Formats: sequence, C-alpha cells, structure tokens
Amino acid sequence: MTTYVYETIPQKKGEKPKVFEYRQSMTEKALTHHPETGEPVHRIISGGYGLMGKKEFSAPASAPSGGCGHGCGCHH
Repeated sequence: MTTYVYETIPQKKGEKPKVFEYRQSMTEKALTHHPETGEPVHRIISGGYGLMGKKEFSAPASAPSGGCGHGCGCHH
C-alpha cells in the first residue's frame, strides 16, 4: 500500500484547502472526494523521498561549492 497526499478543493471564497494522507493501492484510481466529508479533492504530486543506498555520489564539475549542505547527496 502507498500513502498519497491529497488536498481538498475549496468551494467558497476564502476557504483554505485541507491536506491529508490516504493509503491505497497503486492500482486504485485517485480519490475525487474526501472519504469522510465528501469534499472534492485532488492528489498532490510531489518529489517523494526515494531510497538511497550507500553508493557514493559526486557533484558535477559545474556544481557550486557549499550549496545544499552536508548529506544532500550532491556535495561531499
């Protein structure tokens, strides 16, 4: 099962979207309505976390020094 992030679609002026997580199979269609309230929703597409092994990475020659900080994977 995968955890997806959804956001409600405001229906009234000034209403703020609400963000929630929902676990579902990758083969299931994206939700169109909040499972508890029935509010219309859409899935948030994000970069995710991914998994990184112990492989060494090196920054490309054009990468600035310092940059992202220690442990980002592009600077050592």
